[in-house]
Amino acid sequence: MRVKKALTIFVAMLVMTGISVQTPSLARDVSENATIASREGYPKRYNSEEYLKLIKKEYRKVTKDENIAVAIDMMKDTNADFSRSALLGYNLTKKPVKIMFKDLSKIDEKYASFDALGWKKGTRLYIYINESHYDAPPAAITALLSHEALHQDEYNSLAEETYAWTMEAAVWCEMTELYPEETKISHPLVTREETLKKLFIKGRYSDKYIKKSVHSNRGYQDLPQTSPGFEKL
Repeated sequence: MRVKKALTIFVAMLVMTGISVQTPSLARDVSENATIASREGYPKRYNSEEYLKLIKKEYRKVTKDENIAVAIDMMKDTNADFSRSALLGYNLTKKPVKIMFKDLSKIDEKYASFDALGWKKGTRLYIYINESHYDAPPAAITALLSHEALHQDEYNSLAEETYAWTMEAAVWCEMTELYPEETKISHPLVTREETLKKLFIKGRYSDKYIKKSVHSNRGYQDLPQTSPGFEKL
């Protein structure tokens, strides 16, 4: 399939470039209090309670949240497999990344509307997903995590964000092919992914328009052009 081939080539390019997290401070862990409103958006294979128990056990070192565990498992055998490996410990810290939902405004009010934050505290990496997304379709969380898994140190750059956003768009494109019904659910995180998908396709499955969006993003105005592992724009 043309789209699948294009995504595979793009992800292969990402894997060869190297990898690199923005570093604020820890916030209140609300994962234990964030219950899943429904399992809308779960692929059929995850309807089994027994299977879900196995999934949660497999990813217990990464997350306590069921839908995050499902999202990570959905990365298997897809273009997000590289990010999945990073989340499980194949990263610069050699440790599993801790992932949870949080009220990001508790870190700083300026992060209140952020979808996610990558964090490094000591030798441990964290990914905090805005708690408003606790009921997002797992496929959308899969795409989001494929982005955040690329941030693995305290450095960041326009080049790094361009790679990460393009990876996210590529993975979302694949998710919509694999799970067409599960990715049509109305949710703010799905809206984000659809926006990235349009830019990716408009650029003929390249970072052409995503790069323009990153460079014009007011939140990235203070970032350097490059960072370790992301020397090319």
